[in-house]
Amino acid sequence: MSRKEEYEKKTEELLEPVVAGYGFELVDVEYVKEAGTWYLRAFIDKPGGITVDDCEVVSRKFSDILDEKDYIEDTYIFEVSSPGLGRPLKKEKDFQRSLGEEVEIRTYRAIDRQKEFTGTLQAFDRASVTIACADGEEQVFQRSEIALIRLALDF
Repeated sequence: MSRKEEYEKKTEELLEPVVAGYGFELVDVEYVKEAGTWYLRAFIDKPGGITVDDCEVVSRKFSDILDEKDYIEDTYIFEVSSPGLGRPLKKEKDFQRSLGEEVEIRTYRAIDRQKEFTGTLQAFDRASVTIACADGEEQVFQRSEIALIRLALDF
């Protein structure tokens, strides 16, 4: 496990009870370097959506825990936010909640000269994702082929 993955996993373990205590869902945690600065980001949600005040209360509470545990060696910025409308599907609960919904899939490599696909999420397991395309055909993707899968945004 990489250092990045260790930090994300440890953060999830420590943050989950804090977020649940407020009645929110911990959607994802990421530790990324952008423009030379490390960011530890927590994405939270609740029915009806997350507010700035919700993010602030979680951030204040968890900042104390981060200071106490001090398990991240690098200098970083901690952020708490909503996952947004185009949030990626990562965990089993994300896929379960999205069954029957329209999703966008981007693949690492072209499949039949195409890298972007849209369809209704029909099924999933650890190895694959199945969507029903607009023409009624089902298409199965191996998870290892998928760079991104998220709910389709319809404007």
